[in-house]
Amino acid sequence: MTLVEQTPYDRLTREMEALKAQSERLIAAEGAVQRHNEYLKALHETALGLIDKLDPQELLQTILERAVALAGTQHGFFYLREPDDDYMDMQVGMGFFSGQLGRRVHCGEGLGGKVWQLGRPLVVDDYQRWSDRLPDDSLDRLHCVVGIPLKFDQRVRGVIGLGHVAPDRRFDAEAVQLLERFAALALLALEKAELYMEVRRELGERQKAEARIRESEQRYRNFLESSPDPIVVYNMEGTATYVNPAFEQTFGMSRQEILGERIDFVPPEAWPETRAAIDAMLHGQTIKLFETQRMTRDGRILDVQISSCLYMDDSGNHVGNIVTLRDISDRKRAERALRNYQDQLEALVQERTGELNLANAQLGREVEDRKRAEKALRRREVDLQAQSQHLEEVNTALRVLLKQRSEDRDELGNNVMNNVKELVLPYLEQIQQTRLSTRQQTLVRILESNLNHIVSPFVQRLSARMAGLTPAEIRIANLIKEGKTNKEISGVMFISKNTVLYHRHNIRKKLKLAGTAVNLRSHLLTMDE
Repeated sequence: MTLVEQTPYDRLTREMEALKAQSERLIAAEGAVQRHNEYLKALHETALGLIDKLDPQELLQTILERAVALAGTQHGFFYLREPDDDYMDMQVGMGFFSGQLGRRVHCGEGLGGKVWQLGRPLVVDDYQRWSDRLPDDSLDRLHCVVGIPLKFDQRVRGVIGLGHVAPDRRFDAEAVQLLERFAALALLALEKAELYMEVRRELGERQKAEARIRESEQRYRNFLESSPDPIVVYNMEGTATYVNPAFEQTFGMSRQEILGERIDFVPPEAWPETRAAIDAMLHGQTIKLFETQRMTRDGRILDVQISSCLYMDDSGNHVGNIVTLRDISDRKRAERALRNYQDQLEALVQERTGELNLANAQLGREVEDRKRAEKALRRREVDLQAQSQHLEEVNTALRVLLKQRSEDRDELGNNVMNNVKELVLPYLEQIQQTRLSTRQQTLVRILESNLNHIVSPFVQRLSARMAGLTPAEIRIANLIKEGKTNKEISGVMFISKNTVLYHRHNIRKKLKLAGTAVNLRSHLLTMDE
């Protein structure tokens, strides 16, 4: 049977099927629209909730809570990056990621770093097997994850990350689109909060600055009010706008009568130098310690020292000048008294200088006389030194001559004594041993006495060396020294041999030789050396 021959029932069946398919499409579209409306409603509510959050940390927490609610999960994190940093820190974490707070990633590391690098959303179906995952065993429970960038002016400020720990859960394209829109709203809210915090910070700094300015103004006002020097502030027209208490006290003028007026306290004779100082100040010069005069209300003239400078407003325009005056009248009076005293001192000094010049001239003459006397004295000392040296040389020569004479005399005495011993005494002894008449014996004794008289000086020198010996002991000591035996000595001196022995014992005792084995003749010979 052909299509033309189809029954009405067949046509009705086909129409019913077409209507059913259309109804199903309408139901699906209505469900999609309903879901979309629910997403838009949730997004609107989220936007309203974010707009009211101004604390950055509280806002991040709210953003993450809204994001996990929109995506239908319980696990999420929020990475945030400062503009100049090359890393992101996990500021907020929920569910699985609550234990990951503080984790830091660089560009390209893990899900957050990869989203930062790509600048677009990224969905990973299975994080466990993903090649770019972080090498951390604590992340093995993760399965499907999605990362949404927060971009402003093509720069990524942060990343919102969401995940499932159930293997069968996924994030579809519609959820990703909704999260992208949410991320745009979240970025606006975050920038608003940051702007608010910046405004609050600037407002706080401005309030602090204003407080410091007020404090500084108060400090300067206290300084001006407590300054012991008179201070007056003028505007550019020369009208007084401020005077301190010291000004009122010094010049006898009250604030009420001079504020807003020109102060007439410059004496006529001080106007030329005052005008010159004002012109110099208007040309940018600072007046420092300018000395002039000013007049008080009761007509007294004060010597003052002035310092002045211009001051400017916030735009840099000159609006007036500040003048500080110091009363130096007492100092000027002291200076004048000091100059008078100095003049008197100079006169006294000149008078004293004249006297000192005369005294110096007299002293100079005395010094010249003394120099001449000292010069003559030095010449005399040179002459005396030469004479002294000559006398010393003469004395030396005389000492040498005297020593030579003494040695010659000793040698002569020794020669005489030796000659007498060798040439005279032996023969005299032989004569005495012969038979002589009385007259001859008398002549021999006279001859012996004369010989003793001749050699007596030499015997005296021998006696000096033999102090403490008697004359007989000296003669015996001399004969012992000549080598005479006891018998020969007794024969020469006409004494017994025992007497000779007695004298020999006394000689040894006086020469401290008693009880020793020292030869008496040898000891006597050494005494002549």
